[in-house]
Amino acid sequence: MQTELDLFTPAHGEPQWLGNQVALLPGFALDRVERLLPALREIVLAAPFRNMTTPGGRTISVRVTNCGSLGWISDLRGYRYSPVDPLSGLPWPALPGVFLELARAAAQSAGFDDFVPDACLINSYLPGNRLTLHQDRNERDFSQPIVSVSLGLPATFLLGGHERAERTVRVALQHGDVMVWGGEDRLRFHGILPLKDGRHPLLGARRINFTLRKAG
Repeated sequence: MQTELDLFTPAHGEPQWLGNQVALLPGFALDRVERLLPALREIVLAAPFRNMTTPGGRTISVRVTNCGSLGWISDLRGYRYSPVDPLSGLPWPALPGVFLELARAAAQSAGFDDFVPDACLINSYLPGNRLTLHQDRNERDFSQPIVSVSLGLPATFLLGGHERAERTVRVALQHGDVMVWGGEDRLRFHGILPLKDGRHPLLGARRINFTLRKAG
Protein backbone atom coordinates (compact mmCIF):
# COMPACT_ATOMS: atom_id res chain seq x y z
CA MET A 1 0.00 0.00 0.00
CA GLN A 2 1.31 3.47 -0.89
CA THR A 3 0.37 6.76 0.70
CA GLU A 4 1.19 10.29 -0.35
CA LEU A 5 3.49 12.16 2.02
CA ASP A 6 2.03 15.56 2.83
CA LEU A 7 5.06 17.77 2.29
CA PHE A 8 5.32 21.36 3.40
CA THR A 9 7.97 23.62 1.86
CA PRO A 10 10.90 23.80 4.29
CA ALA A 11 13.75 26.27 4.22
CA HIS A 12 16.65 25.48 1.89
CA GLY A 13 18.55 22.50 3.26
CA GLU A 14 16.59 22.37 6.53
CA PRO A 15 16.01 18.72 7.51
CA GLN A 16 12.52 17.42 6.91
CA TRP A 17 12.14 14.29 9.03
CA LEU A 18 10.47 11.35 7.29
CA GLY A 19 11.32 8.92 10.10
CA ASN A 20 13.23 9.01 13.36
CA GLN A 21 16.51 8.84 11.45
CA VAL A 22 15.47 9.59 7.86
CA ALA A 23 15.94 13.18 6.68
CA LEU A 24 15.19 14.95 3.41
CA LEU A 25 17.46 17.97 2.91
CA PRO A 26 15.80 20.07 0.16
CA GLY A 27 18.28 21.76 -2.17
CA PHE A 28 21.22 20.85 0.05
CA ALA A 29 23.51 20.08 -2.93
CA LEU A 30 22.58 23.09 -5.07
CA ASP A 31 25.50 25.28 -4.05
CA ARG A 32 27.93 22.50 -5.03
CA VAL A 33 26.44 21.55 -8.42
CA GLU A 34 29.01 23.57 -10.36
CA ARG A 35 31.72 21.41 -8.79
CA LEU A 36 29.78 18.14 -8.69
CA LEU A 37 29.10 17.93 -12.43
CA PRO A 38 32.72 18.30 -13.67
CA ALA A 39 33.80 15.72 -11.07
CA LEU A 40 31.05 13.40 -12.28
CA ARG A 41 32.18 13.79 -15.89
CA GLU A 42 35.72 12.76 -14.94
CA ILE A 43 34.43 9.67 -13.17
CA VAL A 44 32.31 8.60 -16.15
CA LEU A 45 35.23 9.10 -18.56
CA ALA A 46 37.32 6.70 -16.47
CA ALA A 47 34.52 4.25 -15.60
CA PRO A 48 31.60 4.56 -18.04
CA PHE A 49 28.01 3.88 -17.11
CA ARG A 50 26.91 0.32 -17.84
CA ASN A 51 23.94 -2.03 -17.37
CA MET A 52 24.76 -4.75 -14.88
CA THR A 53 23.09 -8.15 -14.54
CA THR A 54 21.24 -9.53 -11.53
CA PRO A 55 22.26 -12.90 -10.04
CA GLY A 56 19.18 -14.28 -11.78
CA GLY A 57 20.40 -13.12 -15.18
CA ARG A 58 18.11 -10.11 -15.63
CA THR A 59 19.60 -6.92 -17.07
CA ILE A 60 19.25 -3.96 -14.70
CA SER A 61 17.67 -1.08 -16.65
CA VAL A 62 19.33 1.67 -14.62
CA ARG A 63 22.91 2.20 -15.76
CA VAL A 64 25.52 2.46 -13.02
CA THR A 65 29.13 3.26 -12.25
CA ASN A 66 31.13 3.87 -9.07
CA CYS A 67 33.87 5.87 -7.46
CA GLY A 68 35.77 5.38 -4.22
CA SER A 69 37.95 2.59 -2.91
CA LEU A 70 35.04 0.14 -3.32
CA GLY A 71 32.34 -0.08 -5.99
CA TRP A 72 29.02 -1.92 -5.94
CA ILE A 73 28.66 -4.55 -8.66
CA SER A 74 26.15 -7.20 -9.66
CA ASP A 75 26.50 -10.23 -11.92
CA LEU A 76 25.64 -13.91 -11.94
CA ARG A 77 27.87 -14.37 -8.88
CA GLY A 78 25.77 -12.00 -6.80
CA TYR A 79 25.64 -8.49 -5.35
CA ARG A 80 28.86 -7.28 -3.73
CA TYR A 81 31.53 -4.60 -3.49
CA SER A 82 34.75 -4.78 -5.49
CA PRO A 83 37.92 -2.63 -5.36
CA VAL A 84 38.26 -2.83 -9.16
CA ASP A 85 36.04 -2.02 -12.12
CA PRO A 86 35.23 -5.38 -13.79
CA LEU A 87 35.21 -3.71 -17.22
CA SER A 88 38.74 -2.32 -17.02
CA GLY A 89 40.35 -4.36 -14.26
CA LEU A 90 41.53 -1.06 -12.76
CA PRO A 91 40.63 0.54 -9.42
CA TRP A 92 37.51 2.68 -9.47
CA PRO A 93 38.10 6.44 -9.81
CA ALA A 94 38.90 8.14 -6.53
CA LEU A 95 36.10 9.72 -4.54
CA PRO A 96 36.18 13.44 -5.45
CA GLY A 97 36.72 15.89 -2.64
CA VAL A 98 33.44 17.68 -3.37
CA PHE A 99 31.55 14.37 -3.05
CA LEU A 100 33.17 13.67 0.31
CA GLU A 101 32.55 17.21 1.51
CA LEU A 102 28.87 17.03 0.57
CA ALA A 103 28.39 13.59 2.12
CA ARG A 104 29.91 14.59 5.43
CA ALA A 105 27.98 17.87 5.63
CA ALA A 106 24.66 16.18 4.78
CA ALA A 107 25.23 13.35 7.26
CA GLN A 108 26.08 15.83 9.99
CA SER A 109 22.93 17.84 9.25
CA ALA A 110 20.94 14.64 9.78
CA GLY A 111 22.67 13.84 13.07
CA PHE A 112 25.38 11.48 11.86
CA ASP A 113 28.77 12.90 12.78
CA ASP A 114 32.14 11.64 11.52
CA PHE A 115 30.74 9.91 8.42
CA VAL A 116 33.58 9.02 6.04
CA PRO A 117 32.30 7.11 2.98
CA ASP A 118 34.55 4.79 1.00
CA ALA A 119 32.08 3.95 -1.80
CA CYS A 120 29.80 5.92 -4.09
CA LEU A 121 27.30 4.18 -6.38
CA ILE A 122 26.20 6.43 -9.26
CA ASN A 123 22.92 5.66 -11.06
CA SER A 124 21.80 7.12 -14.40
CA TYR A 125 18.01 6.98 -14.93
CA LEU A 126 16.28 7.56 -18.25
CA PRO A 127 12.51 8.13 -18.54
CA GLY A 128 10.72 4.89 -17.71
CA ASN A 129 13.54 3.52 -15.54
CA ARG A 130 12.61 2.50 -12.02
CA LEU A 131 14.18 0.91 -8.97
CA THR A 132 12.14 -1.74 -7.21
CA LEU A 133 11.86 -1.86 -3.43
CA HIS A 134 15.06 -3.15 -1.84
CA GLN A 135 17.32 -2.84 1.19
CA ASP A 136 20.98 -1.78 1.09
CA ARG A 137 22.52 -4.82 2.79
CA ASN A 138 25.89 -5.34 1.10
CA GLU A 139 27.78 -2.97 3.41
CA ARG A 140 29.63 -4.34 6.44
CA ASP A 141 28.71 -1.66 8.96
CA PHE A 142 25.00 -0.85 9.21
CA SER A 143 25.72 1.78 11.86
CA GLN A 144 26.83 4.14 9.08
CA PRO A 145 24.19 6.11 7.15
CA ILE A 146 23.39 6.28 3.44
CA VAL A 147 23.65 9.72 1.82
CA SER A 148 21.70 9.98 -1.46
CA VAL A 149 22.03 12.96 -3.84
CA SER A 150 19.53 13.73 -6.64
CA LEU A 151 20.45 15.66 -9.79
CA GLY A 152 18.52 16.25 -13.00
CA LEU A 153 14.92 15.22 -13.58
CA PRO A 154 12.59 15.00 -10.57
CA ALA A 155 11.79 11.57 -9.19
CA THR A 156 9.41 9.93 -6.74
CA PHE A 157 11.19 8.07 -3.96
CA LEU A 158 9.38 5.25 -2.19
CA LEU A 159 10.20 4.96 1.49
CA GLY A 160 9.02 1.74 3.09
CA GLY A 161 9.49 -0.08 6.36
CA HIS A 162 11.65 -2.97 7.50
CA GLU A 163 9.50 -5.55 5.74
CA ARG A 164 8.78 -5.51 2.02
CA ALA A 165 5.02 -5.73 2.61
CA GLU A 166 4.88 -2.63 4.82
CA ARG A 167 3.26 0.45 3.34
CA THR A 168 5.38 3.05 1.56
CA VAL A 169 5.22 6.81 1.37
CA ARG A 170 6.03 8.79 -1.77
CA VAL A 171 8.65 11.51 -1.48
CA ALA A 172 9.13 14.03 -4.31
CA LEU A 173 12.82 14.55 -5.04
CA GLN A 174 14.06 17.57 -6.97
CA HIS A 175 17.42 18.56 -8.47
CA GLY A 176 19.82 19.21 -5.59
CA ASP A 177 17.88 17.37 -2.89
CA VAL A 178 19.74 15.06 -0.53
CA MET A 179 18.31 12.24 1.56
CA VAL A 180 20.06 10.68 4.56
CA TRP A 181 18.96 7.57 6.42
CA GLY A 182 20.68 5.49 9.06
CA GLY A 183 20.49 4.19 12.62
CA GLU A 184 17.19 2.44 13.29
CA ASP A 185 16.04 3.36 9.77
CA ARG A 186 19.16 2.15 7.95
CA LEU A 187 17.56 -1.05 6.59
CA ARG A 188 14.23 0.39 5.49
CA PHE A 189 13.05 -0.73 2.05
CA HIS A 190 13.15 1.97 -0.60
CA GLY A 191 12.85 2.43 -4.36
CA ILE A 192 12.11 4.83 -7.22
CA LEU A 193 8.91 4.97 -9.28
CA PRO A 194 9.31 5.01 -13.08
CA LEU A 195 10.98 8.25 -14.10
CA LYS A 196 8.64 10.59 -15.99
CA ASP A 197 9.51 12.20 -19.31
CA GLY A 198 11.10 15.62 -19.11
CA ARG A 199 14.18 17.63 -19.79
CA HIS A 200 16.44 19.22 -17.20
CA PRO A 201 18.40 22.33 -18.26
CA LEU A 202 21.71 20.88 -17.06
CA LEU A 203 21.33 17.12 -17.46
CA GLY A 204 18.76 16.74 -20.22
CA ALA A 205 16.36 13.80 -20.22
CA ARG A 206 17.86 11.93 -17.30
CA ARG A 207 18.31 11.80 -13.57
CA ILE A 208 21.63 11.20 -11.87
CA ASN A 209 21.58 9.83 -8.34
CA PHE A 210 24.62 8.97 -6.30
CA THR A 211 24.64 7.29 -2.92
CA LEU A 212 27.61 7.48 -0.60
CA ARG A 213 28.22 4.66 1.85
CA LYS A 214 30.75 3.15 4.22
CA ALA A 215 31.01 -0.25 2.56
CA GLY A 216 34.24 -1.76 3.85
